[in-house]
Amino acid sequence: MSFARAAGLLLHPTSLPGHGGIGDFGPDAHRFVQWLADAGMKIWQVLPLGPTGYGDSPYQCFSAFAGNPLLIHVPGYQVPEGPPEHTVDFGAVIPAKQAALAAWLDTLPFDHAMQQFVHEQPWLPEYALFMALKQAHGGVAWTQWEAGARERDAASLASWRQQLAPAIERTYKEQYVFFTQFHALRHACRDRGIRLMGDVPIYVAHDSAEVWANPSQFLLHPGGTLKVQAGVPPDYFSQTGQLWGNPLYDWERMHADGYRWWIERMRASLQLYDLVRLDHFRGFEAFWEVPGDAPTAVHGRWVKGPGATLFQALTDALGSLPIIAENLGLITHEVESLREQFGYPGMAILQFAFDGQDSNFMPHRYGRDLVVYTGTHDNDTTVGWWQSTGEGDSTRSAEAVAREKALARRYLDTDGAEMHWTLIRATLASVADTVLIPMQDVLGLGSDARMNLPGRQAGNWGFRFTWAQLTPAITGRLRELTATYER
Repeated sequence: MSFARAAGLLLHPTSLPGHGGIGDFGPDAHRFVQWLADAGMKIWQVLPLGPTGYGDSPYQCFSAFAGNPLLIHVPGYQVPEGPPEHTVDFGAVIPAKQAALAAWLDTLPFDHAMQQFVHEQPWLPEYALFMALKQAHGGVAWTQWEAGARERDAASLASWRQQLAPAIERTYKEQYVFFTQFHALRHACRDRGIRLMGDVPIYVAHDSAEVWANPSQFLLHPGGTLKVQAGVPPDYFSQTGQLWGNPLYDWERMHADGYRWWIERMRASLQLYDLVRLDHFRGFEAFWEVPGDAPTAVHGRWVKGPGATLFQALTDALGSLPIIAENLGLITHEVESLREQFGYPGMAILQFAFDGQDSNFMPHRYGRDLVVYTGTHDNDTTVGWWQSTGEGDSTRSAEAVAREKALARRYLDTDGAEMHWTLIRATLASVADTVLIPMQDVLGLGSDARMNLPGRQAGNWGFRFTWAQLTPAITGRLRELTATYER
């Protein structure tokens, strides 16, 4: 599927300003949509919006279908002692926001609209029970619950549903409010010509409602522990690879039932987003399988994925899909053939163009059917990348970094004084149909504003900006560039 020439911003809603210690779907989100339109942006890309667990990562959620309650705007709620403006203190925010949200939800009647919403969400009863059981078991993973709940014994679950009815109903209310506020924000985007772009991770968290409710769809031992797990081999970010800890799918079983679970997952995503970035696309052609008890991802193996059979099933069920394939990393001819077979645009990262490993990221090699980023949520900011010495943020050596910078100066004809604007201009000027820029690069922020460092266990996902940073001069400069390059 081809896309109209456009530019957009990458910003997760938790990074929005506001008085609650974390960005949400309230007035600041609607103000941001208006700012996007004023700056000439046509796309707002967000990270996965699911309820986050350990490490606060949006790529490790308790559900692939539910919404993160931390993103709900609670009317009148604000952190009393003034939270830090430029970061989310998850340790302080989560209990305070959860308490305020619970108190507000208790004032809302479980009316007909909520009941109708529950009826229309086939995933919701299982998710609400999962979260209630998790709370009843002190927050531990489902593999550590009492046997009846863990093994999904029918009589045991019936008893738990009755016992946990108030908590289950509160989750129903929570999800109703989440999606009501989300759809109001999406309508605001549509009214201003902004397309909303979501992110669908290839894998789901082990400790999630989907794995607990559908264990036969995953490669698990009896009792739910991992036979094998997902990851990637040693790469740019880590010499020992990345060990993700997600369960791998039983693709043979999924194929046998017509990929029912995946069809429902994609159907739900298309009800939320205009465009979908499909994360780790190469894993659908072949994936890195690591033993379930392995300490690193080094000793894994490549295993063939479902390939075209999955995407044909999705197309047959849902029609032509507005998918962007995240085809980064070790990409083979087979991966690119699969992407091209279904007409999914791939990605290019301009920060990666100068390391001598993949010249296809050079702008003069771009095709039109491409989505180009200065950097993604996994990269350092452009200012941080330019100031880097290569130690601690990647597997690059100091000598490699020096060569990279020398090539970037020659190629971009720059002294590096405003490298973030230099890269922004280069992407916008390219022939690629779609350009996406992280907010950190628009603001010219350094490494302390980085969203995520792959492999780092803590300190990620906390970036926030303030309205004071987003000056009229920055807005005007971005608007002028998008107009100049006909985006």
